[in-house]
Amino acid sequence: MPRQERPIAETRTAEPAPRALIDVVIACLDDLKAVDVVNIDLKGKSTMADNMVVATGTSSRQVAALAERLLQRLKSAGLVGLKPEGLRQGDWVLIDAGDVIVHLFRPEIRSFYNIEKMWGVALDRDGRPSRAGG
Repeated sequence: MPRQERPIAETRTAEPAPRALIDVVIACLDDLKAVDVVNIDLKGKSTMADNMVVATGTSSRQVAALAERLLQRLKSAGLVGLKPEGLRQGDWVLIDAGDVIVHLFRPEIRSFYNIEKMWGVALDRDGRPSRAGG
């Protein structure tokens, strides 16, 4: 009996180029009033992505709203099948958009984990990215 092929669950459209993807992410977060948006260049430092964008929302509700709107914007830019982590709690949402990894935090959570430091971005006393480091 011949083996039947399973239908493809979703069709991928043309994905944006890495620079265009970063521009979409940063513009969306700026439009939605995310705080302290930082783009970290990971080229040569990691094989998981070329860039990491880190931003803060003022509350769990805003973090979740930022993530949902960003997911909509990424989908309209051609990315499909994105599955965010942490959306329900809204403390720290991770979105893997291929060449760009996005971390959205509440202020206390961002300050606690301080992931920018791991990638060489300095933070000031208030936990905000210093202009000298990023």
